[in-house]
Amino acid sequence: MTTTSKTLVTGSTVLITGAARGMGELYARRAVKEGAAALALWDVDRDRAEELAAELDGPRCRVRAYVVDVSDREAIREAAQRTADELGAPDVVINNAGIVRGALFWEHDPERDIELTMRVNSLAPMWLTRELLPAMLADTSRPKRILNVASAAGTLANPRMSVYAASKWAMIGWSESLRLELARDGHDHVAVTTFCPSYISTGMFAGARGPLLTPIMTPARAARAAWEGMLARRPIVSKPWTVKLAMALRGVLPTRVWDVIADRVFHVYSSMDRFTGRG
Repeated sequence: MTTTSKTLVTGSTVLITGAARGMGELYARRAVKEGAAALALWDVDRDRAEELAAELDGPRCRVRAYVVDVSDREAIREAAQRTADELGAPDVVINNAGIVRGALFWEHDPERDIELTMRVNSLAPMWLTRELLPAMLADTSRPKRILNVASAAGTLANPRMSVYAASKWAMIGWSESLRLELARDGHDHVAVTTFCPSYISTGMFAGARGPLLTPIMTPARAARAAWEGMLARRPIVSKPWTVKLAMALRGVLPTRVWDVIADRVFHVYSSMDRFTGRG
């Protein structure tokens, strides 16, 4: 199915998690700019979500803020139903909400760090997509898109990112499998894109240092790459180019050799040593 961004987004209903600021806010602004008819902003920050919704709402696009804790499966179910009732079934779903804990594994609290990270980063996208996918499959009148915001951390192991990396590995495995299942079952109007960026300067990874040849990306550059990849039905969008290089080297080199290169040449393994970011 071939479509332009205008025909895909114009008149659509878009749902974004983690929508109140950062990358989520940029996706929201892009959706309105490209003619979405309705936009659901999901976030735990009521004040900021409602402020953004008030700014973006207008005669051409109904924008509503929903306070949703995506770590709670029942909250997702209830908010998904409310969103569909008020704005219509979403045509574009952006699983953007995420948290990070930068610490040694044994310093993670089992509930506040390990369980919460897995719930927000891995389970929430699955729960939300499971709620919305039946309607997306049934409606073949227009293209549908699912953008899952993962991370380069889901492609390579890294010290002080064990739980975060695990959550993003899980997301990538699920997202790619879902893409294949949809294609094999003939649901060509629904496309899944997985976004795997390196560090982005949103504040979430404050203090982290970009590895060799891997500058920390601006939110605008990252959001543009993810959005355009989603519209173009690209299975995986990895940015910057060194993410793919690292994946290729890790795949062909013996583990101990890669460890030396990743640590002493690319400085991947020390990139989180000075992490001070917000979770």
